[in-house]
Amino acid sequence: MSKFLDLFQGKTFPSPPLWFMRQAGRSLPEYREVRKGCKTFLDLCYSPKLAAKVTLQPIERFGFDAAILFSDILVIPDALGQRVSFETGKGPRLSPLCLSSFQKTLSFSHFFEKLAPVYETIRLVKAKTSPLIGFSGSPWTLALYMLEGEGTRDFAKAKQMAFSDEDSFSAFLGFLTEAISLHLIEQVKAGVDAIQLFESWAGLCPATHVQKWILEPTKAIVSALRKEFPTLPLIGFPKGIGANLLPYGQDLGLSAVSLDSSIPLSWAVQNLPHNMILQGNLDPSLLVAGGDPLKRGIQSIHQDMEGRAYIFNLGHGVLPQTPLTHLEDCVRWVRALS
Repeated sequence: MSKFLDLFQGKTFPSPPLWFMRQAGRSLPEYREVRKGCKTFLDLCYSPKLAAKVTLQPIERFGFDAAILFSDILVIPDALGQRVSFETGKGPRLSPLCLSSFQKTLSFSHFFEKLAPVYETIRLVKAKTSPLIGFSGSPWTLALYMLEGEGTRDFAKAKQMAFSDEDSFSAFLGFLTEAISLHLIEQVKAGVDAIQLFESWAGLCPATHVQKWILEPTKAIVSALRKEFPTLPLIGFPKGIGANLLPYGQDLGLSAVSLDSSIPLSWAVQNLPHNMILQGNLDPSLLVAGGDPLKRGIQSIHQDMEGRAYIFNLGHGVLPQTPLTHLEDCVRWVRALS
């Protein structure tokens, strides 16, 4: 039985299930050893045996209640034909994309062929562990990277393009909605047990456009998945969305919402639907600090979540400088909650 999946079936536990965003990766020496053997980051994402090994490493070391697929949100633009690379110390680089002519540049012609290694990774992982979480970036977040050509703090170029031609941008979001839905459906067919949608840059969407640029595309993805898999656990992570967390949590049909560290848990418990599972929201820097600050952070979350079904997680991903002993302490202290 799986504590993580049982939570979605209405079962409760004295201590919550736990997993961490970005748990398979940069903080683990065994990950860095595997990464050294691959020429590029995407080579690792597209090497099923190695990607499966990296997915399993944190489960084997820490005993988390769920694994999350080792991949990247930018495999979708790569599969659609946009050139994607990762520069060490600088992050992703994507070839220029023109919003008005994106349909001439991108296509689905080799989409599933390009992503086949991802689905093979899922099959390899599921042969050894369960549950496994699949994921994708959401349309708004993917669109920002694809139009900006890199990751920045404000994605000013991408947002200027969106505002300058809102009709074309809406069509682009619709195109990405279809691509994301197809990719997630194939992940479930390959064996993932749950899905998380990463809206990593929700906080950059102006309030005037959240409805049509975040909520409506996300709802369309949820509807496509629900049509195929009615009971599939679906988690949304709208980082930085602020007050728009209410319609995000209430109106989209999600099973759970992952909360960033800025969201007061007492507010979320009071205002989000009572049958919605909450996930989060320990500040990743508390994992770096360790000791009593970390223990108090864990206890505070558990107190705020009293009477609520929740998954213990972070408000964002594990930081690369996190001491492994602090991760071990965190797991032990969460397990001891009652």
